[in-house]
Amino acid sequence: MGKSVVISVRIPEELKEELEKYNIDEAEVIRRALINEVKKAKAKELEKEAKEIKEVLSKIPIEDVIKEIREDREER
Repeated sequence: MGKSVVISVRIPEELKEELEKYNIDEAEVIRRALINEVKKAKAKELEKEAKEIKEVLSKIPIEDVIKEIREDREER
């Protein structure tokens, strides 16, 4: 991923005690959670872009698409 930075998170003391009790690596849990959130945000953005592209493409008559494909094949 490259260069890293430090972030801090304030959690209840009881939670910290439980993390220690169960030997849970909080840094790794937080890191994975943040990575997953970024993946979700990217997927949502791609979905939005795909919908926008679909709207544009739906306005192009299928006959025009077929014509362009045939012309492209003939040029080869």
